[in-house]
Amino acid sequence: MPLFENGQIIEDTWLIAQDDQPLPEGDVLVPLARLAEGLGRNGNGRLGVLLKQDEQVEDLKAALPRLDVVCLTFPIFRDGRAFTQARSLREHLHYAGKIRVTGHFLPDQYEFLLRCGVDQVVIPEDSKIDVWEKAHHRFTIAYQPSVLNEKPEGFAFRRFLS
Repeated sequence: MPLFENGQIIEDTWLIAQDDQPLPEGDVLVPLARLAEGLGRNGNGRLGVLLKQDEQVEDLKAALPRLDVVCLTFPIFRDGRAFTQARSLREHLHYAGKIRVTGHFLPDQYEFLLRCGVDQVVIPEDSKIDVWEKAHHRFTIAYQPSVLNEKPEGFAFRRFLS
């Protein structure tokens, strides 16, 4: 599936470790249950973790300095826990690596994902890339706080109105 970052498609070099298989060589995403195995591997590839919506980001605290990517999941559209997980990684755990999301979400949510700290989006195969590219530039003012370093135009405007 295409990987979208900064409004454009990028190459995805990451392999996903399967539960019943040895860890592959190269850049690998492991489930949380196999994180210790991933941290102990001898190889020159990068390491990332796949975090399910019901797993706690705090469980990654000790491993975060060694992780290049944390991949969060939207199992169904109406389950927005990955938004909270992304903000927690950035704001509370001060994670500076890449945050990627996969699963069920819409192009309209792309800017909101960025504001929560997400860097990369795995776009479903049946999605049109141009819709995602347009979504990247659609919203220029937001009212909610963000983890991004930006001027709070939305809040300033709202205070002006009150």
